Amino acid sequence: MIKKVKGGYQVLSETTGRNLGGPYKTLVEAKKRLRQVEFFKHKKG
Repeated sequence: MIKKVKGGYQVLSETTGRNLGGPYKTLVEAKKRLRQVEFFKHKKG
């Protein structure tokens, strides 16, 4: 999930709320990181 914070946008885990990256200045950068996380999550198993 992507959440807007004071420094920009942050990628967080939907289940635990842990930080998975950021803060990113633009929403496009945050979406790119979220795609990376999802790719490796599905590649794992």
